[in-house]
Amino acid sequence: MTTRDSNGNELNDGDTVMVIKDLKVKGMSKTLKRGSQIKNIRLTGNPEQIECRIGKATIVLKTAFMKKA
Repeated sequence: MTTRDSNGNELNDGDTVMVIKDLKVKGMSKTLKRGSQIKNIRLTGNPEQIECRIGKATIVLKTAFMKKA
């Protein structure tokens, strides 16, 4: 299965994505704001999730809240 963003575009390792909705991340005091760009994503075994680094933390986000930049 392929990993797709909210618009249906295929995502690959190393792509840059943009957040389409403000997200509160558990364990982080900071909220991911709409329009924030996340670089160098990594795909997981689940086609609905991607892994990325925010600061020093590695987090897993749902692809439903991302679009390819």
